[in-house]
Amino acid sequence: MKAYQLKNGIILEEKDQLYLGEGEDWSNFINNDDVLSIASSWISSGKVIPIKKLDHSLLKAPIAQNQELWACGVTYLRSKIGRQEESKDSGGADFYAKVYEAERPEVFFKATPHRVAGSGEKVRIRKDSTWDVPEPELTLVVTSSGKIIGYTIGNDMSSRSIEGENPLYLPQAKTYDACAGLGPCVYLTDQPLDKQTEISLTIQRNHALIFEGSITLSQMKRSPEELVSFVYREASFPGGCLIMTGTGIVPDSSFTLQSGDEISISITGIGTLVNSVA
Repeated sequence: MKAYQLKNGIILEEKDQLYLGEGEDWSNFINNDDVLSIASSWISSGKVIPIKKLDHSLLKAPIAQNQELWACGVTYLRSKIGRQEESKDSGGADFYAKVYEAERPEVFFKATPHRVAGSGEKVRIRKDSTWDVPEPELTLVVTSSGKIIGYTIGNDMSSRSIEGENPLYLPQAKTYDACAGLGPCVYLTDQPLDKQTEISLTIQRNHALIFEGSITLSQMKRSPEELVSFVYREASFPGGCLIMTGTGIVPDSSFTLQSGDEISISITGIGTLVNSVA
């Protein structure tokens, strides 16, 4: 089942049928260990009304105002190699090799809700950066108890020139206004995703394809549960948390985003997140 956040309510999608829950509160809905059974009961009881069409202009990013967005890095071999390439001149390349092999993963704070763009909205590249890329990522939707109740699609915008200058500049490379995209929905499930689930990325410029790539979840070194355990270690999330799980698709060093580029990230079974660059 899929759930979409509206500006005033929730839309559920089950077996290609849409249901509107007007006025329903997203923050309470999404931070519930039993959200899947609750959503099913709403449909069976008639609490939500069947509708024919999904108006994408009414959708919000699937993050509540009392939630935080965190992220994990160097969880794919390609990410390790890319980060080593960008940091070789600063002497930071060895850091990424070590964290890839270490027991403790790299985790970092990414964004508050007001810095997150929904599908169809614009993300940004920093004015003080010269090398910028999107990072397509499976994103976990986790309740306050630490239970993964669903998945969405994330775009972890990254300023590689800033992070490559010095690894200590990671917060500046990662966290700024419109630094992340999320959406279009949350795929609610009580089952882990298949390892062959594919993440794909396309970037268009002036309606021409300039980059494409794909990878499967089987290439991710760490499990979703492992990443949740480290994010939640010594940190509480009363409203729940969203966690980006890292990327395995990294454009080479000759590529950088430009204003007007359109970024499309698809994950099998979830949908497609589309953001343009401001």
